[in-house]
Amino acid sequence: MHKARPHVDINLLLALHALLEERNLTHAGTRMSVSQPAMSGALGRLRAHFDDPLLVRQGREFHLTELAERLLPVVAEAVESAEALLGESRIFDPARSTKQFTVSVSEYAMTVLAEPITRFLREHAPGCSIAFDALPSDRSAFNSRLTHRDLVVGPLGFDLPGSRQPIFTDNLVCLVARDNPWSADGRLTLDDLRRMPHAMAEFAGAGDAKRPLEVVAETYGLADRNIQITVKSLLTLPYAIAGTELCAFVPLRLARRCLDTLGLTIVETPLPPVPITEAAHWHPRRSSDPAGRWLREMLYDVAVELESDS
Repeated sequence: MHKARPHVDINLLLALHALLEERNLTHAGTRMSVSQPAMSGALGRLRAHFDDPLLVRQGREFHLTELAERLLPVVAEAVESAEALLGESRIFDPARSTKQFTVSVSEYAMTVLAEPITRFLREHAPGCSIAFDALPSDRSAFNSRLTHRDLVVGPLGFDLPGSRQPIFTDNLVCLVARDNPWSADGRLTLDDLRRMPHAMAEFAGAGDAKRPLEVVAETYGLADRNIQITVKSLLTLPYAIAGTELCAFVPLRLARRCLDTLGLTIVETPLPPVPITEAAHWHPRRSSDPAGRWLREMLYDVAVELESDS
């Protein structure tokens, strides 16, 4: 004899959506405008219906079970379709919300965005927070990140999936130690760049796409330059070349932060400016979500401030 499953109505579907996205009973309750005990009761009914815990505690946080991970995109699509059919949309009030946004971000973008985002939240959405994590190391994981994160912030030019919005631009500059013998006069020739040792950072999300620096390097005959050190993180490049004869091309904003601390200097080269752009990527299903739209608009405002200060 099969065990009868509890009845599921539209409110329970909305509660499931909130629980899967917020991964927090209090935040889900605030989003649904119900008390934590009521949200706990809804979770109990959902657990009984699916015969699965859905949310499991690990330390101080809740994590989704395998079933919950599979349910999340299906539930999000169902809620979006229902809201479109009924002509309804959720209202997001940043001044009163306690939502925790989830954003995967490159380490470099984190160094640029963390301070202005923190200041913006303090002034306009004091109850909101952002949980940042690193970009996936495997390009194939980007689709999953788009499904489970409000935003994924990474570089343009690598055909990353999802809808996208540029956030800020920067230029790559050549960085060396101040006592580097190759650049005694503050500049490097093409011959210097061909012969001297280089350090570079990998970007796992690039796939087969060429990075902007590689395109320029090939044009100027530097495709076979002497790459002596390769690191996983762009942020470690300045540390890798400090006190050595190596050079590295890094974003100008990052270079400026390291000059005095690590005894480095920016040198001129015959290469033209190499622009890079960091962009927000999101799943198309999140395009009409009011909270997601607000997050993207906030990043646009932050980007305007960044570009005006650069």
